[in-house]
Amino acid sequence: MLKKNNALLLAITLFTAACSGPAKQSDSTGTADSLHQLVQHYYDGKMELFPMEATMNGEHQFDGLLQIDISERFRSRLDSFYGHYQTALQGIDTAALNNNDLISYAMLQREVAISREGLRFPDNLMPIQQFWGLTLTLPQFGSGTSAQPFKNKADYEKFIQRMKSFSEWSDTAIANMRRGMSLGYVLPKALAVKVVPQLADLSKKDTSNVFYTPLRLLPADLDTAEQRSLRTAYTTAIEQYTLPAYAKLHEFFVKEYLPRTRSTSGISGVPGGKELYNFLIRYWTTTDLSPDEIFATGEREVARIRKEMDSVKNSVGFTGDLPAFFNLIRTDKQFRIFSTPSQVLDSFRSIEQKIMPAVKQLYGTLPKTKFEVRQTEAFRAASASAEYMPGSTDGSRPGVFYVPILDAKSFNYTGMECLFLHEAIPGHHFQTSIQQENDSLPKFRRFTWIGSYGEGYALYCEGLGTELGLYTNPYSYFGHLSDEIHRAIRLVVDVGMHAKGWSREQAIKYMMDNEPLSEQEAVAEIERYMAIPGQALSYKIGELKIRELRRKYSQTTGFSIKNFHDELLKDGCVPLSLLEEKMARRFK
Repeated sequence: MLKKNNALLLAITLFTAACSGPAKQSDSTGTADSLHQLVQHYYDGKMELFPMEATMNGEHQFDGLLQIDISERFRSRLDSFYGHYQTALQGIDTAALNNNDLISYAMLQREVAISREGLRFPDNLMPIQQFWGLTLTLPQFGSGTSAQPFKNKADYEKFIQRMKSFSEWSDTAIANMRRGMSLGYVLPKALAVKVVPQLADLSKKDTSNVFYTPLRLLPADLDTAEQRSLRTAYTTAIEQYTLPAYAKLHEFFVKEYLPRTRSTSGISGVPGGKELYNFLIRYWTTTDLSPDEIFATGEREVARIRKEMDSVKNSVGFTGDLPAFFNLIRTDKQFRIFSTPSQVLDSFRSIEQKIMPAVKQLYGTLPKTKFEVRQTEAFRAASASAEYMPGSTDGSRPGVFYVPILDAKSFNYTGMECLFLHEAIPGHHFQTSIQQENDSLPKFRRFTWIGSYGEGYALYCEGLGTELGLYTNPYSYFGHLSDEIHRAIRLVVDVGMHAKGWSREQAIKYMMDNEPLSEQEAVAEIERYMAIPGQALSYKIGELKIRELRRKYSQTTGFSIKNFHDELLKDGCVPLSLLEEKMARRFK
């Protein structure tokens, strides 16, 4: 592997030298070819640096690798990697590029610059939290139903290597967190407390542990002796490497880390936290908006949506105030119509059948990737939100809408329609699948993710409910408004905690005062924003931009909503400034 890495950097160096000489490329074909080679080299190199991302993308040549991506040595390599591409891009004559290549150039330029800038902040000193990260991704991969293939003996052997490498990753994580403890760069206590039971569950030597699941799915083409041998090797890896690593992390969290966690809720509570938050705003929103501007936008949107919620409340004959109506939505049994998780999942599946005829009137291009609805795995359900996991481009893995169902009898139906539009169809499933299926895009664009575009588009899709024949029940429409105000609230509480000194409790109260969430749900949401500062801002910021563009271009002669949506999606995730530029070229 070291030889491959050195060869890659040598290739980049030679390419950089070729592209950055005194004379820029004047021939448009030559310039485009140079850019195409550059972005392909970048993607290939990035996949080797981030092999689990490669697995997610269907690039299975690195399925046995697990980079220690939180080490200082790795981060130094990453800085050099991004630096080489910053230099190489300077040798490309953008005047000779077509529109598609200009997007590729601008996106690669932004990605390497902002990724390199992010390395200035020591986020590797807080490598574990309750919402996402390797301690949760590894068991997802190891479940046998995710991106990691388990089709043959070689596949099992590759994941054995990943499980072995995880013990090294966990040792590095502990060393990093000890350093973070000495610097005050630690998690809030409320988050660390939530990590403890996750680590405990994943360290159990019990066949109910998700890591044992692939043992029930051993390849049928192996004879009895081969199956026995593979079962032994796989079980040994789990019990000698993976479970002890989780147990060691659990013991460290309980005995060392928890007593040293911080009482502050926002990222401003760590050294350099203010600067880090400003960076994360730019990273997640792809804008230069200030915290104060975002906070003010959130307050305006909350006020606007509350007025509409009041109108719905009055239309159903409820005579109490809005907080009382929130309580009704939260607690009344009429909104809890399920007895089993399968009933919840079937209800979501029925939404797809209901909306597809209308979807075909709004979209010209539909994805080919198959789609499924699944219940979120038990080991992460308590801290998980509903989410979408993209399918594979070869059709071997469908896109999956994961729904956490802790108790089916308490599952509230009012928000189901808008949730499906966001996470599934025509939201994340359409956007991600169409992007990945577009082979006219370079791979680094087919598999990239930009929150302000991707989450902004999914939130925009929630607003299509009426056009798709949903929200006919006033309570379901109220569920849509509840989800919309939820995203507006995020602008207020995220900035409140990370830039204005709000406490976790203050943020929870603001959320519960303005939407019909239970306290348990509000706590999970607020703690999510504490764990990943800035990410929650991307939804509303992106949605507002997409709605602005639709309003603007719907006034133009010959406007077609199918053409608008197809143009919106065809180039995949792009920063909001590039989105404006490309839509202007199409509809001017």
